[in-house]
Amino acid sequence: MENLLVGNIFVELALVLLAGALLGILFFAGLWWTVNQLQSSQHVALLFIISLLVRSTIVIAGFYFIIGKDWHNLLAGLFGFMLVRLITTRYIQLKQHTHSLNNDLILDTEEDVL
Repeated sequence: MENLLVGNIFVELALVLLAGALLGILFFAGLWWTVNQLQSSQHVALLFIISLLVRSTIVIAGFYFIIGKDWHNLLAGLFGFMLVRLITTRYIQLKQHTHSLNNDLILDTEEDVL
């Protein structure tokens, strides 16, 4: 009986971790969309504030339902959320670094031609 209980706890924490990661994906995808829309918007501040409020409300409500009766769920959900943040940050840094390297290569080949 104890093995079944321990298994259920790990399954629950894994699902909460996944839910936290999904909240992170929603939050950072919304942030990405907002930043891309700012260039073409006439009301930059309004768009940013509304986006922030909507994204924050979704994440807070999601964590409220994730927590349930156990604080361990909050930790697992936050871990999933922060894991998505870390992956997103690394991806953007890698993308910028690759873009920078491509620009350097283009400049080097143009200098060789001259």
